Amino acid sequence: MSWTWEYVFGAEEAARTAPPAFLTEIERKADELVRAAEAQYLHGPAHDRDDPKGDDIVVPGGMFSYQIVVRSERVFVVQITYLGY
Repeated sequence: MSWTWEYVFGAEEAARTAPPAFLTEIERKADELVRAAEAQYLHGPAHDRDDPKGDDIVVPGGMFSYQIVVRSERVFVVQITYLGY
């Protein structure tokens, strides 16, 4: 298995209508989260503790919420909020 990220829940639907520049910023930050999680949790499937608490990240144009699931080696983008600034 290899670390990656994906949209889930309503974020996937919201991403279909969000501006491309905003989505590019989300994807850039999600890639950074994947690299950080991969470095911190080297043996993801063998992880035997609780997953870390999710958080929100502000990007130009809005924000997004994410959750890391270590055993699945995934960063899930669970919500995106486009504010248009």
